[in-house]
Amino acid sequence: MTRIWLTPPRLLVLSFLGLIFAGGILLSTPWAVRDGTADWMTALFTATSAVCVTGLVVVDTGTHWTFFGQLVIMLLIQVGGLGVMSFATFFALLLGKRIQLRQRLVMQQALNKTSIEGIVKIFRYLLVFSFVTEGIAGLVLAAHWAPSLGFPRALWFGIFHSVSAFNNAGFDLFGNFRSLTGYTSDFVTNLVISGLIIAGGLGFVVIYEIYHFKKQRKLSLHSRVVLITTFLLIITGTAVILAAEYNHALRGLTPAGKVMAAYFQAVTPRTAGFNTIDLNHLFLSTQLLIMLLMFVGGSPGSTAGGIKTSTFALLWLAIYSILRGKRDTEIFRRRIAHQEVFRALAIALLGLFVVFLMTFLVALTREDAGLVKVLFEVVSALGTVGLSLGLTTELNDLGRLLIMVTMFFGRLGPLTIGYALAYRQKQPDVRYPEGKIMIG
Repeated sequence: MTRIWLTPPRLLVLSFLGLIFAGGILLSTPWAVRDGTADWMTALFTATSAVCVTGLVVVDTGTHWTFFGQLVIMLLIQVGGLGVMSFATFFALLLGKRIQLRQRLVMQQALNKTSIEGIVKIFRYLLVFSFVTEGIAGLVLAAHWAPSLGFPRALWFGIFHSVSAFNNAGFDLFGNFRSLTGYTSDFVTNLVISGLIIAGGLGFVVIYEIYHFKKQRKLSLHSRVVLITTFLLIITGTAVILAAEYNHALRGLTPAGKVMAAYFQAVTPRTAGFNTIDLNHLFLSTQLLIMLLMFVGGSPGSTAGGIKTSTFALLWLAIYSILRGKRDTEIFRRRIAHQEVFRALAIALLGLFVVFLMTFLVALTREDAGLVKVLFEVVSALGTVGLSLGLTTELNDLGRLLIMVTMFFGRLGPLTIGYALAYRQKQPDVRYPEGKIMIG
């Protein structure tokens, strides 16, 4: 009975819940905070944000938490970003244990893959690639920051921010909620951090195929769609932000600095949460664009949140096919199954519903905050981004609880949670007569 109840989606949800509560307990201890003890809500909110790799915070990470607290947050980001099952698999492989079918099914669910074929090999590569990438990037950042921070501090900052960026978390240690605003025109910092964000947000299946491209000489349809959509979103976002804010928020920067800042602000909503300019200084139109990028997020099977790039692309492809009067959704001479189109539509509509519901509920707790501020915070939480206009620190306990629920939905995905709650072993094989409903 227990085996039937603990389906892969439910096990995935429970593992994340367990990690969040364990992190909350550690962060509520006297060793985790500089002034003695942290209240339970602050600790739980921070643990949820770290495990869900969001980056929204109610206290400043660099000044409120001790080294122990920051270390706990970094470990929660790492485990939450790569997935609890990734580390369970890692230790099982180290001990020479065989990965059972049930574990493979949970791993498949974690990566959002359509089959379990080669899943253990992909997970092994996922772990090696992640640790090597974070290590190299951390050393580069440490060497670059050492002259201003001193080597021991720069090494810790390099490792922490490398893990935070690769896992699309957005936590920073620079203090006073500054994020990376002190490095707006810094080429190395911007390039390394944005590179980590993009790599972590592409999805491990895509990275795996790129790495083996020389051997296979081809990319799957999924990888091609993800890469093209990611490229278009970054280029379009950069161009629009640069044009809109050239003589506004980017005023005072060199032309190269303006391009760098616009590029970074286009990358970070997908879904890292770092920022190099004050988001409160942006035009409303730019803030709305950033909300759209946050809602789309990264790609399936990655450390990023959002409805995912492939979902976004599939919806537009379906609309294009309908407008052209085609029966099927097509791309690169391939037909997409109707079931996948319906799934993409369900994910997008569930995401929009959660945004509306949580915006309504959070607004009830802060009627004076304004629609844009509340909406921005909710979309950031659902997309597990971490960008903020400053509302999170002003919320009461109920508002923070609502943001925590939104982050959890955003990290695991509404469909995964829905499957976990409503999973049935066998669906009845019944088809009803066709009905007609007028559309439009």
